[in-house]
Amino acid sequence: MPQDLDKLLGRVNDEESFRTFVDALAADFAEAREIEAITPSKPYGAGALGWEHSTVDGFLGAAAACGVAVVEGDLNNPWLRCAAILYGGKFYE
Repeated sequence: MPQDLDKLLGRVNDEESFRTFVDALAADFAEAREIEAITPSKPYGAGALGWEHSTVDGFLGAAAACGVAVVEGDLNNPWLRCAAILYGGKFYE
């Protein structure tokens, strides 16, 4: 069953909640790949479940770019900041 990534992101405040978020993000990506295998998305635009990137290098590059471009949120909570950067990799182009 998919988890609400926005809700989990809002709960990140320590290493354990960060790992829980990253695990849910990985599960979301895996589910998107299963959906894409059955019903491929159009070539231009987001894929299943809103994933813009279908490769690790694309995802990590987008996450890094998002981290530079978007400086908002609780900068005093590095766990949340890291989770937000990874989550941005899902959407950031």
